Amino acid sequence: MNTMKQLRFGFITLVLAALVTGCGTSVKRVDVNEAIDLSGEWNDTDSRLVSEEMIRDVLSRSWLPNYRTANGNALPAVIVGEIRNKSHEHINLQTFVSDMERELINSGEVEFVASKNERGQIRAERKDQDIHASDTTRNEMGQEVGADFMLQGSINTIIDQEDKTAVKYYQVDLTLISMADNRKVWVGQKKIKKVVKKNALRF
Repeated sequence: MNTMKQLRFGFITLVLAALVTGCGTSVKRVDVNEAIDLSGEWNDTDSRLVSEEMIRDVLSRSWLPNYRTANGNALPAVIVGEIRNKSHEHINLQTFVSDMERELINSGEVEFVASKNERGQIRAERKDQDIHASDTTRNEMGQEVGADFMLQGSINTIIDQEDKTAVKYYQVDLTLISMADNRKVWVGQKKIKKVVKKNALRF
């Protein structure tokens, strides 16, 4: 093999090696609580921090001791209702709802009842037990705990953009409503503002 062919072969080898290296996948494990913003959109950190702060706020307000005083120190039963996404982007609301449910349950300040979808599965299982389970292990119909309060809300966004820079403003509004008389016993709001710079013009 002459010198020219050797150089050509070496060049091709280097190019192929670079292509193979460039196509590889790199993975780095990080702490789940570490804040990582890649796109500037709503992410797991936003969901966790908003749910923690808002649930901490709702549990510190007067509706809770007022209810317990009026009901022999009993814990109120709470359910999360509809959380609407009115933002410009896709947001996994189930993750946000799960974060709020976790904070409420782990607080020990309230009881928590199953959601509408979860109740459907539980009722189907209870109906199956009514036919197939023994008397000592069967869970009867009509023994459910009804919710005393429902938590509802929405996530909104405002985007202010100039060239390749945008300010993304998120506003989360939550309302706790009494199931007995539709009174709003708590209204909470959390705001997040992010400055995002991208090479592309579109956000």
